[in-house]
Amino acid sequence: MNANSSSNAPTDLAGNLRQMIAVLETERQALATLQPDALIAVTREKEGLCNILDQAGTRPLDEKTRALVETAKSLNDANRRVRNLLAANVAGRLNSLGADRPGRHAYSAQAAG
Repeated sequence: MNANSSSNAPTDLAGNLRQMIAVLETERQALATLQPDALIAVTREKEGLCNILDQAGTRPLDEKTRALVETAKSLNDANRRVRNLLAANVAGRLNSLGADRPGRHAYSAQAAG
């Protein structure tokens, strides 16, 4: 690693965090419109950015970078809550399919009969 790449490390971290924020905002839009292909794409992008951010290690962050981290954490948390609500909605609907058949659920392995 040369001196230039070492001195650019905080800028790269900030840039990667800005990218993560943009991806999280894209994820929120995909969740709101229930676009599965977009959700798969942003999941891959987030995974790649997480791998890059892992390489940043644990070093002291300046105030601006800390603010970017907090923004990303907040967006990720909001998206997680939306994903959980969607999953709960699906689970509720699946459970209601089996409600009129005591002891059976639409997604159980029991054979119809």
